[in-house]
Amino acid sequence: MSERAMNRVIEIFKQHGGVMATKEVIKAGVQYRTLYEMRDQGLLERVSRGRYRLGTLPPLSNPDLAVVGLRVPRGVICLISALAFYELTTQVPHHVYVALPRNSEKPRLDHPPVHFFSFSGQAFSEGIETHQIDGINVHVYSPAKTVADCFRFRNQIGLDVALEALKLYYRTSDFDVGDLMKFAGICRVEKIMRPYVEAIL
Repeated sequence: MSERAMNRVIEIFKQHGGVMATKEVIKAGVQYRTLYEMRDQGLLERVSRGRYRLGTLPPLSNPDLAVVGLRVPRGVICLISALAFYELTTQVPHHVYVALPRNSEKPRLDHPPVHFFSFSGQAFSEGIETHQIDGINVHVYSPAKTVADCFRFRNQIGLDVALEALKLYYRTSDFDVGDLMKFAGICRVEKIMRPYVEAIL
């Protein structure tokens, strides 16, 4: 591979923020052979199946969320993974918890391990924030929405996790009881949450 060809590929990646899908690279006129040769030389790094990034970029700070952001663009990081992102839990998530619209197809990922949850209506669409993680747009539910979701899914993740999240969220400068109870209503857990919220106020 000539240095000119290599530099051309690097420029193409830079124009796409340093991260590209294999099909985008091929569409840009790069041959598979060139792509794999640059990978083998460490000039490109395989992020996940069908996704590559420039090897000169800083190491991924949160590779699991970055990969999910790339591979599951309609997904929203939720529950324990969102709590960990906002530092609202002492739990260490063993999966990436991802919300998808009800009846949507669940993509297959070889890595990281993902636990999908089906959300519908406003329970899916409300409270979504977009965060840049390693240059990749990742959708994450807001802290208030995440706390409400944890009460909604308390039987799956544990009431203790939801209560800890509520207490830690209360201690943050972003705490907003109106916002919290709005999402409690959307998630249909207002009656369950109200006594716990009143107890900490």
